Amino acid sequence: MAQYDYDLFTIGAGSGGVRASRMSASFGAKVAVAEERYLGGTCVNVGCIPKKLLVYASHFSEDFSDAAGYGWTVGERSVDWRKLIANKDREISRLNGVYRNILSDNGVEIIEGHAEIVDPHTVTVDGNRHTAKYILVAVGSWPVVPKIPGAEHAITSNEAFHLDSLPEKVIIVGGGYIGVEFAGILHGLGAHTTQLYRGELFLRGFDDDIRQTLAEEMRKRGIDLRFNRDIKRIDKAGDILRATLDDGQTIETDRILYATGRVPLTGNLGLDRAGVQLKENGAVVVDEYSKSSVDNIYAIGDCTDRMMLTPVAIAEGMAVANTLFNNKPTRPGYLNVPTAVFSTPNCGTVGLTEREARQRNFQVDIYRSSFRPLKHTLTGRDERTMMKLVVDGATDRVLGCHMVGPDAGEITQGLAVALNCGATKAQFDATIGIHPTAAEEFVTMRAKVT
Repeated sequence: MAQYDYDLFTIGAGSGGVRASRMSASFGAKVAVAEERYLGGTCVNVGCIPKKLLVYASHFSEDFSDAAGYGWTVGERSVDWRKLIANKDREISRLNGVYRNILSDNGVEIIEGHAEIVDPHTVTVDGNRHTAKYILVAVGSWPVVPKIPGAEHAITSNEAFHLDSLPEKVIIVGGGYIGVEFAGILHGLGAHTTQLYRGELFLRGFDDDIRQTLAEEMRKRGIDLRFNRDIKRIDKAGDILRATLDDGQTIETDRILYATGRVPLTGNLGLDRAGVQLKENGAVVVDEYSKSSVDNIYAIGDCTDRMMLTPVAIAEGMAVANTLFNNKPTRPGYLNVPTAVFSTPNCGTVGLTEREARQRNFQVDIYRSSFRPLKHTLTGRDERTMMKLVVDGATDRVLGCHMVGPDAGEITQGLAVALNCGATKAQFDATIGIHPTAAEEFVTMRAKVT
């Protein structure tokens, strides 16, 4: 008789939990996964996928306008918000089914309900006890709203995907990728959009040229960016919200969306009972193999607060499956992880920023280009694309690639391969570009900026 009900019990069926569960099952493990909300986690339901669909929707306002430069006449147009959300919901429902099938087809048992850890080998789900040799915590994170007077009147990205109507006016608070993406989405769909950020410049941690270029491009589009500003209180009068800022100004609006951060969703899992060490913000403390302070309890994804990106969670899940059930101890790699911000326009980045390279005492050479995309030579739109290479002058190795412009994410994905192969600037220069494309600029920059 088996000592435990399962070899692996996963709490959370987001991207990381699903990957770890199905791959562990494919290696011969008996696996169950518990999920209390929705299959696919944040990314599928209130994150990457619906966000990108809304980004696509928001771009049509500019596309319709740009069409005139190419001889097209576009008639009356309007946004049917309810139809957009219904179509988005239909696609998310389809993906929920895909995730269910992925788990079921790989022999993973799906248990719907809230899971709590009783001891290092026991989990309860709505009162039913299950034992496992290993427990994997993959519960993700949750958006938070600061505790200010009137905070109950604000929403987060979770609610933004399910609004009954498109607001005429909206304030977005926060300067991370979620904030700038929703600013572009709501502005593009027709809302008067104000974005507040308490710091000097948003997208902290990104290369400064990305940050500055994106701010310029967003302001050109009419988005009201206000840096060094925050909300002190929110008052509600009927359907109108009044935000009082820290400088005393007030703004009246229909919605206030907070995108000021996310915290690990570990508060009601019973991790303390099992002796699992947590950080002050609730993140599970793990080693390089994603093992917690308890030998048989592992954690991956946002709830570990390492790198909150869906592909990273998936890589961590794959590493755990290999480590525990494939006799292949694997540490997830965090070097040169590419990422994109689906702002308007897009940003893409991989490798070191200029600031990071200088702080690490590299002999830094900078190559940077700013130009009007070919498309806009006919549309007349005042838009600039920015591309940048950070190079180690001592070895000629490319340390970082950064871009603001259309398809930045698509372009950056390929550049990540080059950086992980240790490509040099000379190898970039020797690569023949595809003409005419924006991407070719990355292999034709010759003059150093600094």
